[in-house]
Amino acid sequence: MTSSIPDFHTRNFKLGAMSFPEKVIYWVIVLTPLWWLLGIQTLFYPAVVVGLLAVNFDIDKLTRVSIPACIWAWLGMAIVMVWTATFGLDDVGFALQRIAATFVTFFKSYSLIVTALLLPFWHAIRVKVVTRAVAWMATGYLVTIAIEMVMLAVGLGKEPFLPPLARLIPGGALSLLVTFADLQPFFGIPLPRTVLYTPDPPIVGVCSILSFFICLGEENRRLRQISLAGCLTALLISFSRLSWVSFVIALVITACFRSNLARQGSLWIGSLSSLLCAILGGLTLSDLVKKPLEIFNSARAESSKDRELVVSKTLEAWQQRPWMGWGIIQGSVKWYIYDIVLGSFSTYASVLYL
Repeated sequence: MTSSIPDFHTRNFKLGAMSFPEKVIYWVIVLTPLWWLLGIQTLFYPAVVVGLLAVNFDIDKLTRVSIPACIWAWLGMAIVMVWTATFGLDDVGFALQRIAATFVTFFKSYSLIVTALLLPFWHAIRVKVVTRAVAWMATGYLVTIAIEMVMLAVGLGKEPFLPPLARLIPGGALSLLVTFADLQPFFGIPLPRTVLYTPDPPIVGVCSILSFFICLGEENRRLRQISLAGCLTALLISFSRLSWVSFVIALVITACFRSNLARQGSLWIGSLSSLLCAILGGLTLSDLVKKPLEIFNSARAESSKDRELVVSKTLEAWQQRPWMGWGIIQGSVKWYIYDIVLGSFSTYASVLYL
């Protein structure tokens, strides 16, 4: 994470001083709402990263540069995905549409991750460029949320729509729907909730947390403050309980790393937990965990049941085929009007979006 204190060089941060790869990455991040409205984000992002790597690819660097073990691990997982997907296609048939859907899923998932991890070894990409782009994107959260709140107030955007370009992408289009803010119950109270540029509100929460910590390194003080406000607003309006808890945990961990008392954290937590149990009338540590969990699940009970179903079915499938993963069809899950097949990597992503 970069320092938030500007110096002489960072005050004069100019877009024109960027290299070509930095400019491409900068504008790809800043123009995120455009790719969302066009419905091309799932293929556009990996295409940009793969294209940048291909422009200056030098295979000799694989031997000259020490590639971290984590990248080799991701490459191994990508190979495993291709292997299991081949088994899945062999089970359901090698139809052209299914092959295309499998390729698209691989291209936008493991291929994107491995290529993005390799890209800095071929191109010099400064952290402050990515930080500035994310800061502007987070500032755009405020604009998008404001527009969606106005649309919600006047009754516009009640039905999601599928961008024309999204119809050309093979596979399920559920994650490409452009959905605007609507009212959803939270502890029984209807409150506005939005997915912004993602298929599901919890993803907004996770992205907001990541953007928040990235924006802490922005050197322009005013932009940093506005972008952090955008991140917090997006996190709040996502009404993602898990994201809220994760954000607090991330802040606590960050504070611990900056404190000399971090090594004593486990002792403090244990002592405070025991003291709290004694004050509350002899509660056990198990009760101390169950009570907040009950409140946590009661906020949006239906959502909690849906996710419990997905997790349980996922574990069942993995137990049946621990080495095959999702390469072979292993049943389906009924969720409202959707019958989601548990087998291919394309539908696996849809299951997680529930």
